[in-house]
Amino acid sequence: MAHTRSPSLSGPPNRMLVMGTVLFYLVAALAMVMANKWVLNTTSVPLFFLTCQLVIAVILFLIANALGFIQVPLQLDMDVCKGLIPMISLNVIGLSFSNYTLKYVDASFYQVARGMVLPFTVLTSYVALHARPSTQALLACSLVTLGFFVGVFLDGTHVSLVGVSFGVASSMITAVHSVVIKRSLEVVKGSALHLSWYSNLLSSIALIPVIIVMGELPGIWDLFFGIDPTPPNEMSKWATFVWGSAITGVFGFLMSIASLLSIKVTSPITHMVSSAVRGVAASLLGMWLFHDIITTGRASSIATILAGSVYYTWVKHVESLAHKHHAAPHLEEAEAGKFKNGHARNLSEKPE
Repeated sequence: MAHTRSPSLSGPPNRMLVMGTVLFYLVAALAMVMANKWVLNTTSVPLFFLTCQLVIAVILFLIANALGFIQVPLQLDMDVCKGLIPMISLNVIGLSFSNYTLKYVDASFYQVARGMVLPFTVLTSYVALHARPSTQALLACSLVTLGFFVGVFLDGTHVSLVGVSFGVASSMITAVHSVVIKRSLEVVKGSALHLSWYSNLLSSIALIPVIIVMGELPGIWDLFFGIDPTPPNEMSKWATFVWGSAITGVFGFLMSIASLLSIKVTSPITHMVSSAVRGVAASLLGMWLFHDIITTGRASSIATILAGSVYYTWVKHVESLAHKHHAAPHLEEAEAGKFKNGHARNLSEKPE
């Protein structure tokens, strides 16, 4: 299904619409991270938790389709499914690694652990698409890398090397995914909505054998039928799992739908500024909800990564204005793919 710009969005986007979209993304991304951390602190089955999120999103896609709000292909095209295998594989691995990252590191440190997304994206685009970054872009990447190393090695606060390793691996997968996503959009004839539908559905199916291989079946059995040692005055592990899955599943679905609107009404500058605000808010919420410790070194690390990311976005914005009459660089196309991916990545983002 091809998406065309609605008449209401043909001119400059309404300021309230832009503010509403940015605010929704800010709240949704924070809710996703905090709800994920809330559940991952108590569960031993992070991959099953991820699968439940995706299944809930799929169910909501079907309900929205039945009510006529959206249209998704209920009869799966096997050629499309085959064409999306690279993207689905990266999506499953990337989301899994992101969940493991959040399980092993503080919520306030999550952005630092996955702070290498931007440098890896630029590097991947250079290797795969031969998109040579400018000196200013490399400076921004260097600033982000400096912030990452400050947070991991120079802070002095104990951090999980397992969590950091998963964060670095997740960042690499996200970078490769941003390049693959453009080709995946071509497979579904440019429909970001269809890509989001296929991504949620096929990823949830692909995770089933991964859950078995990773040995989560005993943990799933214990979650459903085991004795819960949680004190009576606290929420049980089962209730935490169910509520966390519902919250993240619903917000994941809403972010998939809202991504279509975001592409139309928000600029990259707006998106990155909101990401910076989200990073600061995530750190403060981590302190409040999970009693994370924010040292001077960790705060400096987060600030440096955010400064490098904002500077990079400003550099690319200036470069795009200077070349607006020329063909868009391949690197711009690769970066645009990150905003067209449906679910969670967002989110983590995944939101970052």
